[in-house]
Amino acid sequence: MRGSLDMMVLSVLKQGPQYGYSIQQQLREATRGRVPLPAGTLYPLLHRLEAEHFIRSRWDDSTGRRRKWYEITKPGSARLERQAVQWRAYAECIRSLLEAAPGTRPATA
Repeated sequence: MRGSLDMMVLSVLKQGPQYGYSIQQQLREATRGRVPLPAGTLYPLLHRLEAEHFIRSRWDDSTGRRRKWYEITKPGSARLERQAVQWRAYAECIRSLLEAAPGTRPATA
């Protein structure tokens, strides 16, 4: 699961610039609440991704409220693509193993 939160945040930002609370909401909706991302986890993650140049930020108050907006960079998009390929291969491997194991059934949504 290592790095999965990075990939999730980068996936949200791939859809367009977002501010912190909006990122939390997008992830909550996309994961049906299964992946809580409290502010104490999200903001250090955003600061690290920015320090690594995978995202950039800017302050904006055009909506009447001063917010820090984050957006993915080209290196961030490349990292997201690499991680997505790795995670898809990993998920397929696990799926194959579970399908071959007696007594296991696919999860229902």
